[in-house]
Amino acid sequence: MNISKATSPVAERLIQQGAQLTIQNSLSGDKEVFKPIVEGHIGMYVCGPTVYSDVHLGNVMTFVRFDFIYRYLVSLGYKVRYVRNITDVGHLLDDGEDRISKGARLDALEPMEVVQKYTNGFHEMMDIFNAKKPSIEPRATAHIIEQIDMVQQIIDNGYAYVKNGSVYFDTIKFANENASYGQLSGRKIDDLMAESRDNLKNQDEKNHPSDFAIWMKASEDHLMKWPSPWSIGFPGWHLECSVMSTKYLGKTFDIHGGGNDLKFPHHENEIAQNMGSCQCQPANYWLHTNMLLMNGRKMSKSDGNTITPPQLLTGESEHISQAYSPMALRFFMLQSHYRSTLDLTDEVLKASEKGYKRLMDAYDILMSSKSEVPLGTGDEAIVASLENMHRHLMDDFNSPRALASIFEIVPKINTHKANEKKDTIGVEVLELLQSELRMIIREVLGLKSEKANDGGGEIIGGLMDLMIELRASVRSKKDWESADKIRDGLKAMNVNLKDGKDGTSWTID
Repeated sequence: MNISKATSPVAERLIQQGAQLTIQNSLSGDKEVFKPIVEGHIGMYVCGPTVYSDVHLGNVMTFVRFDFIYRYLVSLGYKVRYVRNITDVGHLLDDGEDRISKGARLDALEPMEVVQKYTNGFHEMMDIFNAKKPSIEPRATAHIIEQIDMVQQIIDNGYAYVKNGSVYFDTIKFANENASYGQLSGRKIDDLMAESRDNLKNQDEKNHPSDFAIWMKASEDHLMKWPSPWSIGFPGWHLECSVMSTKYLGKTFDIHGGGNDLKFPHHENEIAQNMGSCQCQPANYWLHTNMLLMNGRKMSKSDGNTITPPQLLTGESEHISQAYSPMALRFFMLQSHYRSTLDLTDEVLKASEKGYKRLMDAYDILMSSKSEVPLGTGDEAIVASLENMHRHLMDDFNSPRALASIFEIVPKINTHKANEKKDTIGVEVLELLQSELRMIIREVLGLKSEKANDGGGEIIGGLMDLMIELRASVRSKKDWESADKIRDGLKAMNVNLKDGKDGTSWTID
């Protein structure tokens, strides 16, 4: 794997031994060794939100999963340009009405007020779930000129036609000349009949029902419209991603990601547009996350089987018995592989909360642990688990198996702390373990301590060492009242002290 030096010594050693990053490519249907176009650099585009309403939980999970993938690529030493768009025009409802316009009409706001309101809300939710900001976050409305240019290129190449001021992509001609059409979604041209987003609008204008609009003539009362060579109108939904991904990442880039529901029509038609304009396959690797279920079923407002991110955080829903913290929810989202469905139930959330707390308690203990011997009895098994953790992450970003490898180490951390004088972990391996888990838990999985505003294991561990030392000092002076006050005060904060022959240890309930 020809990349810059990884931030992990374990990963670096595995790479030198021949380990390679593999990715399940939706385009080929196979797991492939990842080879970037430019050595040491990655261009990654992920389809972002349509900002006409509050971001829903399925979207949050998709963006958390891609945030994790982005973080791991960075940890391997790649310089990643991560582009995630904001859709603020052209995403139509089944009746042909623009979603942003509908939001503006219902809320009695200007369209850009709707866009800004829900973009702000989306960013706030991403911050709550500790998702890093992308390198570039372009908006569709800021790239109208480029979208018009691409439409013209497609027309010039003979893959689009104009009808009454609207421009439609000629899917039949394209499919006849490009056998790859339908490869991503696995659909045949007969399956593509009348399935584009504008399928109920201006059907009589199309040469074929599967054709889709790349420019739509706007009615006089349409709120968001721009002049073009064909009409005053607005771009089709698929066009913006074709334009913005290639503008910022090049005609062909490394990774294109999105939810599984976008394979068709959105991503399939993106590929058609790019091929129709420049005969360029936009991305070498296509990654798709799977969907979020609730109680074994698809989420649906109509039957009440739904929950919002704020409801999960406050507990104000009939579907859950308590509130859940953002990090416990992020942990829950990473407990399944990004290509797997994830079923949200109250029972599973409770189990995830316990797992998250167990992991972070062990992390806090680890960061305050010390060793005084070169070798420990648990060293070999710990190094093997760390290597397996990275092998799983290199195997198509397998977060659940990586977490399983980390949890193999958790009992060893607890045993070492309880028997610190016996040094069950040697100095070198303890330092390696602290470095690796700090990087993986904090920087790759994106999990942080919720016990302090800007805390973390290092700070908490240091404070606990100080409290234990202070308590030992007052006990040596037979100041039992102060010693008990320290112990009882910590217990009130769910921190338990345990005095033993080898000293005092601590745990968190």
